[in-house]
Amino acid sequence: MKMRQLGKTNMFINSVGLGCMGFSHAYGLPEDKNTAIETIRKAYELGYNFFDTAECYTGTNTDGSISYNEELVGIALKDVRDKIIIATKFGVEHKGDHLELDSSPERIRKSIEGSLQKLQTDYIDLYYQHRIDPHVEPEVVASVMKELINEGKIKAWGISEANEDYLRRAHAICPVTAIQNRYSMMARWHEDLFDTCKELGITYVAFSPMANGLLSGKFTPKSSFGEGDFRNNMPQYQEEG
Repeated sequence: MKMRQLGKTNMFINSVGLGCMGFSHAYGLPEDKNTAIETIRKAYELGYNFFDTAECYTGTNTDGSISYNEELVGIALKDVRDKIIIATKFGVEHKGDHLELDSSPERIRKSIEGSLQKLQTDYIDLYYQHRIDPHVEPEVVASVMKELINEGKIKAWGISEANEDYLRRAHAICPVTAIQNRYSMMARWHEDLFDTCKELGITYVAFSPMANGLLSGKFTPKSSFGEGDFRNNMPQYQEEG
């Protein structure tokens, strides 16, 4: 695979990474634990080195136990930790039909410790603010990220669903390495950030580049998904007329 520099760091990642969310979260019932771990490991063996997860990527297994996505990633990759780049996220909790946002310094501190434990590591390569918290200024979040970098708990940080004003304000306090925004040929509304990212030396990591599978040709607007699958309510899967 082609490799690309992650921001201005000395980390180089595959141009295509593995988003691990679907093993636990959003796409119906979680994948069988062993199958998920084997699949993540197989991706590494095929040449992937960039793996994306999040604190809030969880699901309920058929036996009632919780599938923690970070735990799956940690188990699959713990013995090759120095050969891979892990991105995870903080600041979001799923509450049924809505997201609860909390990027307070206290919550960030609690989240980082939980993620380190689940991932079975003592550092995170790229730590994203999962969504902008309207109650916490970007300067406050960036200051905590600077502390975590100085403490060696993270190597770099980023923002998911960033906008230009928030990005510039945060970057002025602690350089942002990457943003993770939705982008595909069906979702081009963040293209105005390309010039800003280039100017500041920030990597744009596109999530859902295949429009959650629709652009793969496997699914159509007539496709149906199981109960609890987020794609049931995604606009790209809704027929018009």
